[in-house]
Amino acid sequence: MSSAPGPTDTGTGFVLAEPTLRDGPDLWRMARESEVLDVNSPYSYTLWCRDFAATSIVAREGDRPRGFVTGYVRPDAPGTLFVWQVAVDPERRGLGLARRMLDGLAERLVPRGVHAMEATVTASNTASAALFGSFARDHGAELVRIPLFGPELLDGHEAEALFRISPLGTT
Repeated sequence: MSSAPGPTDTGTGFVLAEPTLRDGPDLWRMARESEVLDVNSPYSYTLWCRDFAATSIVAREGDRPRGFVTGYVRPDAPGTLFVWQVAVDPERRGLGLARRMLDGLAERLVPRGVHAMEATVTASNTASAALFGSFARDHGAELVRIPLFGPELLDGHEAEALFRISPLGTT
């Protein structure tokens, strides 16, 4: 996945674009401030911005990232985008930014052969369940929920269900 597309102006004061190396610290900060995401090291977010920029997206307000979606195309399922994390700055929540980013990512990746989106969601994360549910509905896709990782695999962390949305690109 190469040839980075130009930024997309959402008409809302936010511009959607691929993340850059300079965005790594802001992604880490937003993950930490989310209070629901498992926070990785600052290094890992910067590395993600290098290695998975083509399958991730940031929402910028001016020069500052205000939200992000990190994802990757699964090596054993090249038509499937796995969404790793979604976060929005606390002071920018409630504006539909997470959904705009998912839509922008799908718009960018469907023409490149992505036809399905996956993410894992805990039972207590009702905001993510609602986000992926509305995304599937509005894209005319089916959302299938499958138990994936139990707490015994996650060192006591809450179980994660796989949300699989497909097909994409049919509407």
